Amino acid sequence: MANIDNAAVPNGLVEGCVLAKKQWTEKLFSLEVAASIDEYVAGQFTKLGLLNSEGEWVRRAYSMVNHPKHLYGQNYLEFLIIADDNGQLSPKLNDLEVGDKLFVGKQPSGFMTLEEIPDYAKELWMLSTGTAIGPFLSILDDPSIAERFDNIVLVHAVRTESELVYSESIESAKTALGDKFHFVSIVSREVHATGLQGRIPELLLNGEIQNMTGVTLSVPDSFVYICGNPAMVKDTSAALGELGLTKHLRRKPGNFASENYW
Repeated sequence: MANIDNAAVPNGLVEGCVLAKKQWTEKLFSLEVAASIDEYVAGQFTKLGLLNSEGEWVRRAYSMVNHPKHLYGQNYLEFLIIADDNGQLSPKLNDLEVGDKLFVGKQPSGFMTLEEIPDYAKELWMLSTGTAIGPFLSILDDPSIAERFDNIVLVHAVRTESELVYSESIESAKTALGDKFHFVSIVSREVHATGLQGRIPELLLNGEIQNMTGVTLSVPDSFVYICGNPAMVKDTSAALGELGLTKHLRRKPGNFASENYW
């Protein structure tokens, strides 16, 4: 990797420092970073950047896992990342250690937030695969959801049980939200004793997720956020359409919205 200290930093990036790192699996990890960025709201993302071996800047978008009103303040950021063997940035991020520099986008963005959910929604569903659970953990930590929604459903689908991360955060949500909160874990490549096995679209269509939570997907009460790889987003959107839900647009309110996380 080229020397960051001697490189001209592109506009829109600010210097950050790795405060802590948690290695969940060989390739799945979390970085806690200090960086002075603009204010953000739960569910938004920013960019992380490093120089490659040719001295070129490589940047990718990652969502903040932590709520902006975090104990350590606005400039404390946490990201959940998986190292892609073919990726230009994520393997380099996985090589970082505490004290190392990286660069962070100063201006967060994204519309997968509580503010974008129509007022008529009484039930919030958050459907995620892999690292796409990150923005939902930030939303889950927002104090307003307890009063706003009658039911809050978080679904996390992964390949193996070792990828079911942030169990402490999920347990904290159960304590804070009580019977309003419903968590469903899904594992596709192993038998999963405490959750479901398969893929989110099929488990919605056959009703297994709804049966496990005791919450029905209905119009207009339900609002669904989908976050995951493009194939998952496409298939889940189609499944929700079959169940009678419509895509949400600002000009035409509906029941679900999505964000590709890849």
